[in-house]
Amino acid sequence: MAACFTTAAAAAAALLLLMLVVTCCDAQPPPGFYPSKRFRARPFYRDFRNLWGAQHQSVGGAGATIWLDSTSGSGFKSRRPFRSGYFGASIKLQPGYTAGVITAFYLSNSEAHPGFHDEVDMEFLGTTPGRPYTLQTNVYIRGSGDGGPGRVVGREVKFHLDWFDPTADFHHYAILWNPNQIIFLVDDVPIRRYPRWSAATFPRRPMWVYGSIWDASSWATDDGRYRADYRYSPFVARFSELLLRACSPRAPPRCHAPSLAGGAGGGDALSPRQEAAMRWVQRGHMVYHYCLDPKRDHALTPECRRRRWPSFTTATMRRQPTTSTMPNNATS
Repeated sequence: MAACFTTAAAAAAALLLLMLVVTCCDAQPPPGFYPSKRFRARPFYRDFRNLWGAQHQSVGGAGATIWLDSTSGSGFKSRRPFRSGYFGASIKLQPGYTAGVITAFYLSNSEAHPGFHDEVDMEFLGTTPGRPYTLQTNVYIRGSGDGGPGRVVGREVKFHLDWFDPTADFHHYAILWNPNQIIFLVDDVPIRRYPRWSAATFPRRPMWVYGSIWDASSWATDDGRYRADYRYSPFVARFSELLLRACSPRAPPRCHAPSLAGGAGGGDALSPRQEAAMRWVQRGHMVYHYCLDPKRDHALTPECRRRRWPSFTTATMRRQPTTSTMPNNATS
């Protein structure tokens, strides 16, 4: 009888160990470097001002709460433009039914260059209960987002935010923009790198920093299948710890964007740990890449022809309706 108990205990211990190994192996690898911890947020009104929907905005300390209802959304804008830098915000999203609603943190010069603007987006696409938020990252260059339906040339890469709950607490989202690349980060983990392939495919003019919440029912959730339902309003987005470490257009040439300090000697290179963390996110949580969309005219995005996309199995990707898939080792 004692031997039976010993065997059963050993089997249980082995099963527990296996579960721990599987959990560990599936856990997000740490990036090893945490740029958001290197900076301190300043009072909101020192760097930002209301842009629209002031009655749907509440400011306190280093952050702002903005909301959308049937009458209006809200947005804010940095007081100055920047030519490069690190731009971050801790954001807490609304739980429950948020279909059709977009919360955005982005860079743009649309007001300075109407009809011919640049933009770098982090957009949180609202969802229905039981389904994750989608984080859409995007880059527009010199009017490629101003052409109207059928003529807009974006460079969208989308992720399901399902390796944590973005509605339960604040998480840090950031854009690093320098003359050579744009890197999107979530909780200091690089999730996408957009390099400067050429002068024609990279934003170089100064941009302002924006935050907003608005109704995009026509396309935000399952291509407009689910629309904003104002019975669940107000839809609230909370921003805190807004971090701007950037160079203004008038800054001397020695001013440059902070390094992620991941590679040897700093600079633009990511460390092996950062690369591994980025591959983990892309392998398990990326659900769309513009270069792999067969419906796109890739003559308009020449960088898509610069690399050979390796073969892969669909079992390695989580899919969402009407989207293409992404190879395991792609890091663009």
